Amino acid sequence: MKYGFIIPGGDIQTVAEMAAEGENAGWDGMFYWDGIYIKDAGPMYDPWVTMAAMALRTKTVRLGAIISPLSRRRPWKVARETVSLDQLSGGRLVLPVGLGALDDGGFGKVGEPTDRKTRAELLDESLDILTGLWSGEPFHYDGKHYHLDEMTFLPKPVQSPRIPIWVVGMWPSERSMARALRYDGLLPNVRTPEGEIREVTPDDIREMAAYVAERREQTMPFDIIMEGETPGDDPARAAAIVRPFAEAGATWWNESRWGAMEDVELVRARIRQGPPRVEG
Repeated sequence: MKYGFIIPGGDIQTVAEMAAEGENAGWDGMFYWDGIYIKDAGPMYDPWVTMAAMALRTKTVRLGAIISPLSRRRPWKVARETVSLDQLSGGRLVLPVGLGALDDGGFGKVGEPTDRKTRAELLDESLDILTGLWSGEPFHYDGKHYHLDEMTFLPKPVQSPRIPIWVVGMWPSERSMARALRYDGLLPNVRTPEGEIREVTPDDIREMAAYVAERREQTMPFDIIMEGETPGDDPARAAAIVRPFAEAGATWWNESRWGAMEDVELVRARIRQGPPRVEG
């Protein structure tokens, strides 16, 4: 089990400082998020600039923005941004992607597509283009939404065969899960038969892990990333929360404090308390 922390707020210098504090406290990943305009969320910063600042203050932790909705970004620009950050960080970037939340005005307020089908098509084509451009070989693309004449993007990422891609998967949707299985990690969501999103349980993780093991053909490592909150002042209770997910097959626990976007000191205190380790 690896342990990450999603930094929900703070000015950009403070976010970079907290990333360094997280590395010192033993976290394996320090993550930011990708937002354009969310009312009442407080100050927010471009994720690529923010993660560059985080990269320069750290040496070992994984970096990423949870999550990047690729449907509202040009994939060739994302290819440049991700390779640049992977080079800057010495090969520590991970790319978490999904459809995104429509409460972000970066969709409806600026004319980006909001229907689920179109956003899913754009996500799939964007991922095709990213992996093609990351190859460092001549690449062209003809899709429904994107058309690229042949180009060769250099440099390649530091990481081989590619920057790891974590994909939001909506269990038990076959199409959504199939997208995640093509890449390197699953950010699990669960939808009820009535169409509601509910909390992910260890039993859900166990079913998804079995599904992945049965259907995934690639031999590259595959992560299942769980997100939640644990008490930093009670290691035994924290481990008790995380352990069932680890035993069910989750490989990452990402600590989040979305309710504390503007409470920098609360977030910083939790970072300093370290991960909710289940080992030992």
